[in-house]
Parts: sequence; C-alpha cells; structure tokens
Amino acid sequence: MATQVGDQLLELQVGAIAGGGGCVARAPDGKVVFVRHSLPGERVRARITAETSSYLRADAVEVLSASPDRVDPPCPHAGPGRCGGCDFQHVELDAQRRLKAVRTAELLRQIAGVEREVVVEAVEGGDDGLGWRTRVRLAVDRDGRAGFRRHRSHRVERVDVCPVTSPEVAATGALRAVWPGSAELEVVTGTVPDEAVVSVTPRGRAAPTIPIINAGLVVKGKVRRDPGAVHIEAGGRTYRVSAGVFWQAHRGAAETLLTAVLDVIGDCEGATLADLYAGAGLFAVALAHRAGPAGSVLAVERDGRACADAQHNGAGLAHLVVDEAEVTPELVATGLGRPSIVVLDPAREGAGIDVMRALSGLAPTLRRVVYVSCDAASFSRDARVLLDERWTLTSLRAFDIFPMTEHVELVGRFEAPV
Repeated sequence: MATQVGDQLLELQVGAIAGGGGCVARAPDGKVVFVRHSLPGERVRARITAETSSYLRADAVEVLSASPDRVDPPCPHAGPGRCGGCDFQHVELDAQRRLKAVRTAELLRQIAGVEREVVVEAVEGGDDGLGWRTRVRLAVDRDGRAGFRRHRSHRVERVDVCPVTSPEVAATGALRAVWPGSAELEVVTGTVPDEAVVSVTPRGRAAPTIPIINAGLVVKGKVRRDPGAVHIEAGGRTYRVSAGVFWQAHRGAAETLLTAVLDVIGDCEGATLADLYAGAGLFAVALAHRAGPAGSVLAVERDGRACADAQHNGAGLAHLVVDEAEVTPELVATGLGRPSIVVLDPAREGAGIDVMRALSGLAPTLRRVVYVSCDAASFSRDARVLLDERWTLTSLRAFDIFPMTEHVELVGRFEAPV
C-alpha cells in the first residue's frame, strides 16, 4: 500500500527510540517510519510529514495505546506541527533520561564498537526539566513577533512564554516584544542579577525597530546599548561571555562539565595541556590554575570574540596562551607543541576523523584526551578513530543538560596505548 504525505493517517505500532526525537515503526507497506511525539510500545495514528525512497517521517496525532511514561506536555506550544524546539515534552523526565541512555549506548555500540551501560545524570537547576535555559535563539516572523521554528520548517511558532527558559530570560521582555525589521534574536543572561543581552539580526539592510527591553542590545554584532556581555560564575571564578560567544545554555551545565573534566584529568601541576574549541575559556582558565606556572595551557578557538573573552578571563595567567585559529589536522599535528593532555569540546558535528587521527599521532607524548560532546553520534565516530589506534575509553559520563530534548552531553576520557 503506497503512502502519501499529509493525505492519510497510518495506524502504527511504535518500536525503539531513534534519532531526531522520534521512534521507529513500520508502515503497512513495510517502509520504515520515524514517528515524532510517540514512545516505545505505543500504538498511534500518525500523519505522514515527509517521504524519501527509504523511509517516512510522521507525527503521532492520536494515541491509541499510551506508554506509562507519557505525560501531558507542560508547554502549550508542544505537539505535532507546533514548536520544533523540544522533542520530549510528552515524556516523563526520568523516562527521558532512560531513552537518552538507551540511544547513546546504541550509538556507542553501532559506531564505536563499545559495549557500555550509560546512565544519564541529572544536572542541578531546572529540576523539573523546565526553567533551565539561560540562552535562547528566536526566529522573528514578518510581523515582528518572536518564536521558534516549527519542526523541519521555516514557519515561526509565535511564543510569548517558553517554559524551558529561565525567569531571567522572560524578565528581559524580549519574547513578548514586537521586533519589526528583525530576522532573529538571541537572548543571553548571566549570573549577575538583571544582566542580559539581546543580539539582533536585521531582516534586510534597513535598521530594525527596537522595542523597549530590560537588557543590553547588540545589533549586527555592534553594541548599541550596554551591557554587551554577561558574566557567569563557574568553578569559583567569574567568566565574561560576550554576545554571540558560545556558552552552555543550561544554568548548571558549566559548573557540572567543568567539575567532570577536572575530575578525569586529576593532578596536572606542571603539565603541558591544550584546550581545543576553547570558547570563552571555561576549561582553559581552570586548567591553567591547576597546571600552575610550571605548566602551560594552549587554548585554540576560531571565534575572535571568544578569544578576547578567554584572554580577559585568563588575565594574569602568563602560562595561558590563546590562539585564534581553526582546529585542523595540520594545526593539531604541528601547532600544539607537545601536550600531554588535550581537552576538546567541538560543536555538534564533532572534531572529525582527520583531526582525531592527528590527535592520535601525538602519542606517546600525548597520554590523555578528554572529549566533551553534545552529540553521541559524532562522539562515537570520533572515538572509533582513537579506539582503532589502541587507545582506551577509560571513563564516560552522560549529563542531561538539554531536558525536554533528545540531546545529551558526554564527557569521555581516553588513554593512550602503553
């Protein structure tokens, strides 16, 4: 039986969790279907939203037999055809973590060849899965109303209140304001009370109309009203993070990840270290303090604004060097010196096979790699490179710094072959 996009409902028995925030099912004609808004074991009616030669995408629009892990979404914008920002609003919080653990273990097994039980740990701040996001990127429609893009669509779901954002984000007034002439906003808050920045991307060449908000303002990368940066506490230190510079969105993530990284590195006094994709210096600054003047830390980051923040945050640490550069196989092979420990925290696409091969080639001087990843698939691909060169994955932790979504943060430690 052929299936047509959008013109019929299919009754489906839902199977295992899959990538993209959905689960796997089979259409009556045998084709694989990835079903969002469903849970393993459920029976649903689903509307087909996309079709390729090898699979279908669908939204569960009616639940015929519900999983015990199903809950009513706390956000009124969640559901089929609505906001695409959250995958698991319909899933009880502990069950979300179990699903992420299962999916992560599956990817490790299939891609990296690693059999390992995974436990996804809760992160302090937003204990009910809500109110944790301190940074948010919003689309703006042609009427100037802010919101989030619908799943796999350019259409904007207008949102006045987002339950996963922090009260500090809501306090800026940015979500309720009207932004004529703007295409996109980023709202960033820090740990200093009432400190926030809204970055605006204009829709065209003309200057956008700016509403009254309780925040600093950056337009097209230029500070129009102070502050142009926020300050965030982590590990007993305060970091400056300028508008547009990457920082973890979850209010507890920086502290949690910094603690995890330092724990697996251990004593590194006098060591030579490199921090790749260093951002504003969260890890590099802490590592420089731990290594001491007898050691050294090279922080590599391609974003000039992030480099300026890292230099500011590491002021007074003469043995911390910030290098504005792209992380490439050539830089790793010839530009890092002879580090004994490397920390890397790449974007979702991961470091890539060639960079990982270059890192592996730094052994035996390089004896430990600590990999921080927000994507289990790219982490598993990159891990396979080290494992094939006889490195050992000696520890792995998973953190739920993206509640209500399918995403998970990993911190893995690899040891060089003896």
